Amino acid sequence: MRTLIKNIKELVGVETSPKLRKQGKEMALLETIKDAYLLVEDGNIKTFGPMSEWNGTADNVEDAAGRMVMPTFCDSHTHIVYANSREHEFVDKIRGLSYEEIAKRGGGILNSAKATAAASEDELYDMAQQRLEEVMRLGTGAIEIKSGYGLSTESELKLLRVIRRLKETSPMTIKSNFLGAHGIPMEYRGHQEDYVDLVINEMIPRVAAEGLADFIDVFCDQGFFTVDDTARILEAGIKYGMRPKIHANEMAISGGVQVGVKYNAISVDHLEQMGDAEIECLKGTYTMPTILPGCAFFLNLPLSPARRMIEAGLPVAMASDYNPGTSPSGNMQLILSMACIRYRLTPEEAINATTLNTAYAMSVSNEVGSIAVGKKANFYITKPIASYEYMPYAYGENKVERVFLNGKEV
Repeated sequence: MRTLIKNIKELVGVETSPKLRKQGKEMALLETIKDAYLLVEDGNIKTFGPMSEWNGTADNVEDAAGRMVMPTFCDSHTHIVYANSREHEFVDKIRGLSYEEIAKRGGGILNSAKATAAASEDELYDMAQQRLEEVMRLGTGAIEIKSGYGLSTESELKLLRVIRRLKETSPMTIKSNFLGAHGIPMEYRGHQEDYVDLVINEMIPRVAAEGLADFIDVFCDQGFFTVDDTARILEAGIKYGMRPKIHANEMAISGGVQVGVKYNAISVDHLEQMGDAEIECLKGTYTMPTILPGCAFFLNLPLSPARRMIEAGLPVAMASDYNPGTSPSGNMQLILSMACIRYRLTPEEAINATTLNTAYAMSVSNEVGSIAVGKKANFYITKPIASYEYMPYAYGENKVERVFLNGKEV
């Protein structure tokens, strides 16, 4: 089946020599073709070029009618399998309570864990499926989903089985992440090493036995898991074939970046607190620094020094952190805008940060994240807009008109 998208005003994010990621000055490079066509065959990108050069045939023809075509967003950090919203904690934050204070009294992650334990797998699946549909309509085509609202073996397995069902039923490219070390259950407070033992000796082997996780993650931060805890968990996960990812430096400079690099993490995420040592540690590595603008916005946290990281030659990715407590939105159009408005990325850098580099942060940039021959035909057609700069500029408006995943409109 060959589908032609013709009369594209501008085809954005094309790669004739595909890269797995862009870093430093490369992030400002965004190749486009004006008055273009895109040919899809059997779900993949077959070819593309100026409309004047098209002379082939297609089974199906879609007229972009002067609209832009762009690669779908890749969201490499979400927690969308959860049972309850937490707007009451939102009010607590307005009244002055910190994230740590809410967590210490049994709120935050522990609150979501209680609701998750009470929900059935079917209920969790239905709620997560609705959230997937929502972000897909806004232009997201690939997503990483973490567990972490279980905090017990059976609840963590339940969450990961829901993610597996979503993989099987959604047209989106989905990666699963085992985050049993997301919080410390109340019964383990004061002796959290016993909970770490549970994660290592019971949870990880059972997750691996069912093949439920692509990645293993740890919340390595002040008030959560230590560098030593993190190292132990990552070592155990690696033995079972799970590649590390890290939550790091949201509350404080925690050593999470360094331990992530030591264990070849595909990404270190959050990074609201970053010093020169952390930036230097990331240079020359395969680890993607991933910033979560929605979390910093919602919690009023310091902004990660994205501009300084890029100027130091690092790559930067931007993801949503969609979750019920600290970033209750998966709108990657909004993240694109925040990348420019709050972090001072150019539109070109921001587009690369939310497509190719976030694809890299979930190990799928060889499949998605740009318009390149052989990659999945994951793209969206915009509403009539003047330029790709309008995408981050019009921050309150949905600019996506039609979404195609695996070459089919969804």
